[in-house]
Amino acid sequence: MGRTYLVEEGIGQYLTELSTKVKPYVTGLLIGQCSPQRDYVIRAVRTPPKEQQQEESLGPPKLASLDEEWITTHASQVSRMLPGGLLVLGVFMIATPELAKEGQNALRKLIFSVEKSLSKRRLWKPAEEEVSDRAALQICSATKKVVCRTYDVQDPKSSAKPADWKYQSALTASWVALGCTVNVNIHIPLLATSPNHDLEKNTKNGLNRWSKQIEDSVFLINGQVKDEDTELLEGQKKFRGNTQPSTQFSDVKVLTQLCQGASPRSTATVQVCSGSINLRGAVKCRAYIHSNKPKVKEAIQALKRDIINTLSDRCEILFEDLILNEGLQKKNFGREYHVLPQRLFVPVAGSSVMLSDYKFGDEAAGEIQERFVEMLDQPVQAEDMHIAEDIST
Repeated sequence: MGRTYLVEEGIGQYLTELSTKVKPYVTGLLIGQCSPQRDYVIRAVRTPPKEQQQEESLGPPKLASLDEEWITTHASQVSRMLPGGLLVLGVFMIATPELAKEGQNALRKLIFSVEKSLSKRRLWKPAEEEVSDRAALQICSATKKVVCRTYDVQDPKSSAKPADWKYQSALTASWVALGCTVNVNIHIPLLATSPNHDLEKNTKNGLNRWSKQIEDSVFLINGQVKDEDTELLEGQKKFRGNTQPSTQFSDVKVLTQLCQGASPRSTATVQVCSGSINLRGAVKCRAYIHSNKPKVKEAIQALKRDIINTLSDRCEILFEDLILNEGLQKKNFGREYHVLPQRLFVPVAGSSVMLSDYKFGDEAAGEIQERFVEMLDQPVQAEDMHIAEDIST
């Protein structure tokens, strides 16, 4: 018995429209949420076309030109724009009938490449019981036949298993949103032995230590500590009749422990340092969870990951920006302040879930709108972009 994918109805229309433009194939990502019973697909996003692809040579169609690196880079960029609870669930390909057989092998390869690329950047480890199946969706551009299979990304020798692909309207209408503000004050020493002030590496190590603190934190949902195995919505009234379904919002407080480690005994380490990095500010975090009897632990796990991801993603974006604009040459670092990009949230058409992005102070709204069109194939109105927080350094 394979997995079942419940898919937002609008995705069917989106894929049909893409299939009319196929020459000879188009690839893309499936975005959604895993749960023990079934998976939810809330968006499909085509791979942005490369400029040189516009002038592809004429000749028999083949998949040899498939740019794996371009697709995995797109997946990494998109994963930064997903709030807690959402992830890249798989890949799709719409191709002409001649490419059907070749297409399945290409999809399998892509699924493992995308997962490898995404897991390299994560500062958290997947839970043992976590769903590790990812979807490979293949659509024939001529017959419109849909074939969905899954591969277990934890097993490199995994073979394809059949899966059900079922469309459903208003899939996220009654999902639960959780939100919190986390005050960050992280001190990262720079060792004197560290070559060339390797800021990026040191920052990642410091964030790794901090992420363990977040993992061990206590989460109060609407002011209460709830047992992990209870249902998140237990005791809440269900609306019946003509009431409009809407996202239920839970306010979460994060309590971090002052002392780390269970043992009262600890060993101090003295290290010679040549400087330090301080990360300070308040970050807004958000996670979404399906409404099919979600457990408290699923919701807290989604929010924990959003807290960890949003800070590591911003640091990554800042270093990319510094390398692009200044180059991180060897220099005597005095006291320098860099402002981390602010988080903003944008509603998704036909869904109660909001996607996220990051904005530097000097970035115009137009640049963010362009990024949403390029990365998520979604036009966004400037007035719909909600900047969630003050500036952090």
